[in-house]
Amino acid sequence: MSRGFYHFIWPLVRLFGPEEAHRLAVRSLQWGVLPTPKPINYPRLSQTLWGLHFPNPVGLAAGFDKNAEVHPQMLAQGFGFVEVGSVTPQPQPGNPKPRLFRLESDQAIINRMGFNNDGMEAVAARLQGRKPGGIVGVNLGKNKNTEDAAADYELGVRRFGPICDFLVINISSPNTPGLRALQGPEPLRELLQRTQSALGDCTTKDQRPPLLLKIAPDLTDEDKSDIAAEVLAADIDGLIVTNTTIDRPQSLSDPQQSEAGGLSGRPLFEMSTRVLGEMYAATGGKIPLVGVGGIEDGRGAFEKILAGASLVEFYSAMVYQGPGLVRTITYELAEILKAEGFANVADAVGQG
Repeated sequence: MSRGFYHFIWPLVRLFGPEEAHRLAVRSLQWGVLPTPKPINYPRLSQTLWGLHFPNPVGLAAGFDKNAEVHPQMLAQGFGFVEVGSVTPQPQPGNPKPRLFRLESDQAIINRMGFNNDGMEAVAARLQGRKPGGIVGVNLGKNKNTEDAAADYELGVRRFGPICDFLVINISSPNTPGLRALQGPEPLRELLQRTQSALGDCTTKDQRPPLLLKIAPDLTDEDKSDIAAEVLAADIDGLIVTNTTIDRPQSLSDPQQSEAGGLSGRPLFEMSTRVLGEMYAATGGKIPLVGVGGIEDGRGAFEKILAGASLVEFYSAMVYQGPGLVRTITYELAEILKAEGFANVADAVGQG
């Protein structure tokens, strides 16, 4: 779907509540209502990471395709990879509605979804028979009432390790009580050890998908240093920087800014990019980073890459500009790299 057409239908889209509009978008993709554009091919954007060939570095962040219902359709829209989830071992309804809010004047979203999803087995069944081609990762969460959090992540790793291209340990959502406490040194060390062991048990060395950790933007300098040390010591494959923020910047103008939950979209860009650069420095550029938070054009993607991201993801901007935004971002990014003298996107990583 072109951005121009989405702009035309936006007045209709906004008549629906945010969660209802999202469900309608997923259904439209499933039914084939949205046209499939021509494939994107910008050689300057292709690279290989973890033995995986990424046709471009622009991915779909977790949260849109929670239940792995439309990952093929989103790849066909032009995304270089898709991250589904978050997925928990058992199905759960999430937090009470309303739990998703559009801050239109700020081009932002607040959500307190609470890991609503169909559960591990239903999602795995959809991924099990997927056709070859296209990189699909799974974002793992814990069930709300699970006391031994690491046990839930072990279950997710064992179930999805053999059938996905990469795994993400999500301990940074602000909407599951106690989850962010797992970012502390001791619980994080235990979590990484247990998930690494589980992954080794369920896959061979040649089959093993990369294991990434998704962190919050709301971290102290000590937190960032500790996380970097633990990730490097555990030989984790990468970091996703960052999840949504519980902060409310003074720039916000929409009256819904006071809603509880994680803030994403344009107001998150500066904070998430700063944390990205700090984590690139703290890890010494030794592991690939995925930059997330507030990307809405090619320039934003380029700034994330300069800060240290090998890959980038977005979701919130698509709410306002439609799925065709991925084509705009990839085109603009390719043109910026060319203008700045970078032969390949990998050459620009961390050069800011």
